[in-house]
Amino acid sequence: MNRMTPRLSERLLARASARCSLVAAVVSLMALAPAAWAQAPEHADHEENPDQASDMGTGIFGDYPTSRDASGTSWQPDASEHGGLHAMKAEWMLMGHALVNGVYDWQEGPRGAEKAFASGMGMGMARREIGDGDVLAFRAMLSPDPFMGKRGYPLLLAAGETADGVTPLVDRQHPHDFFMELSGAYSHRFSERDSAFLYFGLPGEPAFGPPAFMHRQSALDSPEAPITHHWFDGAHITFGVLTAGWVHDRIKLEVSGFRGREPDQHRYDIESPKLDSIAVRASWNPGEHLALQASWANIESPEQLEPDEDEQRWSLSGAYTRPFARQRWWSLTLGAARKDRSGAKSLDAALAEIAIRATPRWTVFARGEALETGELGPTPGAPIEDVGKISLGALHDFTPREHLRLGIGLVYARDFVPGSLEGSYGGDPQAVMAFVRLAVD
Repeated sequence: MNRMTPRLSERLLARASARCSLVAAVVSLMALAPAAWAQAPEHADHEENPDQASDMGTGIFGDYPTSRDASGTSWQPDASEHGGLHAMKAEWMLMGHALVNGVYDWQEGPRGAEKAFASGMGMGMARREIGDGDVLAFRAMLSPDPFMGKRGYPLLLAAGETADGVTPLVDRQHPHDFFMELSGAYSHRFSERDSAFLYFGLPGEPAFGPPAFMHRQSALDSPEAPITHHWFDGAHITFGVLTAGWVHDRIKLEVSGFRGREPDQHRYDIESPKLDSIAVRASWNPGEHLALQASWANIESPEQLEPDEDEQRWSLSGAYTRPFARQRWWSLTLGAARKDRSGAKSLDAALAEIAIRATPRWTVFARGEALETGELGPTPGAPIEDVGKISLGALHDFTPREHLRLGIGLVYARDFVPGSLEGSYGGDPQAVMAFVRLAVD
């Protein structure tokens, strides 16, 4: 990635130092909170029961712990939380969970705005074993995002997709489609260490990048989308995905054919599938706590407003999750990504995010991002600017009844822009999101 201007780099370091002291104060305060929340068996802690991972059943794509499976065909650390309501119906194992955020969003400055909206997702899965270890699975995921309106919600420095099919969304996060995933998968086991699988989604998620941000343990408690979303996991809702893969113990190799065009502004429909793009991903979980991936994609005409532009993307990421007591854990994700378009400068992005469940009721989370973009100036595509963002949040959960959590949270963010954008943004703007969360799992 090109180096940021010295002025911007100095301000980022100064702001980061100030935020570190705030994080320390919040964590110290949370350590005093009560820790009396009885835990359901499926949330048992890996450190208290080291053999838990081997007792959690078979993953969709191979003989490994169920907790390893994340969004699409992606992997997360085996030590990740594995929630949801579970039931058996004949030979089928059924699982479901839901999460809805009610958010008040305030973004500072001339380009800021405020809005109250709802976001979240509901997911259901049905799976069964067939024959000697083969697995058949179906998954559906729906989102309330379209109800927030075509223009989504204010999010400074974010860009991508369109609200009307004519102009791009800038300084706003687009709503996700009502149908986030309708997919099926089949895996065939050759041995205890080897299996092959096929995955199809309409929509689905191709084999690119880490798990989508709303599924990463380091990010799922924040109602705020990363501004690097379209570098790392912007293809997580793709209308037409066919993925074939091979799993050998802790290694997975896979290739996807998929529709390169991002979803259009019509958020309730099912768009026509077309396998015109390709993605390749290698994943490796060297131990229970770590998940690594490297991926590449060649994407045909991803942007509706720039139909003649193809794109190549690269992504590297690592996720580390470690429980340290019953219902207490910390999870870290680091990533770097690049976009390339013919005849244009490469655009790089970096992401670091962490979440700490300090007590069964309190979670703190933080995210730092830096990226190169040409979408924020008065003329899209040029000049290329270096921008950054730091977010810090906390969530307090109540449990009015089993499998039901009600949370209250707050997120504070500071955006960093170069001198050329200071006038339009009013300096380095701030943002606040206050939210309530209802989770059924």
